[in-house]
Amino acid sequence: MAKVALKTLGVTTGEDLARIITAVGLAQDFSAMKALATTGIQKGHMALHAQKVAMMAGAVGDEVDHVAQVLVASGTVRIDVAEAELGRLRGS
Repeated sequence: MAKVALKTLGVTTGEDLARIITAVGLAQDFSAMKALATTGIQKGHMALHAQKVAMMAGAVGDEVDHVAQVLVASGTVRIDVAEAELGRLRGS
């Protein structure tokens, strides 16, 4: 199976395969460095997680972004905190 895949790619020697693997590895490294140098993987993940938690708490529309921002800013992305913030936002 691997030999068929290599022939399909036009790879005939181990050196060619090594170059392909190196190129793929470098591409992955550059992607990771970009993510870390811009918004950061953890920050981006937490923002998405906070939005999901806000929706689980019952937030809709613009409430989702507001509650998620409060969660991220407080550093506490939990459903009980989201429900409390949503209650404050809705005035109850």
